[in-house]
Amino acid sequence: MTTGNDLQELHDLPIFRFPAREDGPVDATGLPAPESVAWKIEVGSRDGHEEWEDAFDRFLAAVDTTRVRALIVGSWGSPSQVGPLDAIEALVAARDRLPALRRLFLGEFGFEESEISWIEQGDVTPLLEAFGELEDFGVRGGNGLRIGPLRHERLRRLKAETGGMSAETVRGVAACDLPALEHLDLWLGTPDYGGDAEVTDLAPFLAGSRLPSLKYLALRNSEMQDDICAALASAPVVARLDVLDVSMGVLTDDGATALLTGQPLTHLKSLDMHHNYLSDAMRTRLRDSLEPAGVAVDTDPGHAEEDEDEEDGEVWRYVAVGE
Repeated sequence: MTTGNDLQELHDLPIFRFPAREDGPVDATGLPAPESVAWKIEVGSRDGHEEWEDAFDRFLAAVDTTRVRALIVGSWGSPSQVGPLDAIEALVAARDRLPALRRLFLGEFGFEESEISWIEQGDVTPLLEAFGELEDFGVRGGNGLRIGPLRHERLRRLKAETGGMSAETVRGVAACDLPALEHLDLWLGTPDYGGDAEVTDLAPFLAGSRLPSLKYLALRNSEMQDDICAALASAPVVARLDVLDVSMGVLTDDGATALLTGQPLTHLKSLDMHHNYLSDAMRTRLRDSLEPAGVAVDTDPGHAEEDEDEEDGEVWRYVAVGE
């Protein structure tokens, strides 16, 4: 499966696409209040379209950016061929003009522009270093993605959507010092698309000592979902979570059993396992064990069972978002 343009808003702010050059001159009086929307800046990939940094310059000239709270970097032209280095450099150079920026998403575009596994990314650490007041950062695409290590005092949410996240990237995130981080969401992906991380690379997250404020942990969209659940069964971090998300991957009864028979989970507000390969009996067991304690359990298999293949006696199962 692929992922489409699924962002309809950036948390509490609706998305507003900054007019393209071909739309004509920008009339500032017709634009929304700078603080009322998440501004999306994107350019086309055909010859004659402007560069992303030129569109960003027009945005800086037309909008009172001292009031902008949220910014989304859409297509920078040819995301499956060129990474966002120029866009990152332009944002870093404009940091003093964006003092109110609290939410930033890099690479928001759908499969019609680029499959998630084809997106060329880069080192996004300079963005986090430049915007010390940032509270929410998201990125889509795993090729060349690098994050950290760094210390960031304010960041509360970090999300990385990939069809394959390298071990180097996972270790970089794990090495970050993020004392305010409450929400961590990593789409680990598959080896076919560069997802070569192993459960041992997740150890700093599981130990619970690196992220003292963490309440929401999502380690999902992976082929090693059973192994992740087995590790979570005794991971110290689980005891202080409100939400545990192991969805979108190749989760079977083995992983669910390990998680359910490990440490108590009844303190959780939510356990998300959607897109899974669980038996009906295991789904019932999970709900019967946790829902009476007030845990919202999502065991919806989604399209997982439809995607399951068997060839020459071997069963093939797939993550929710790969290519």
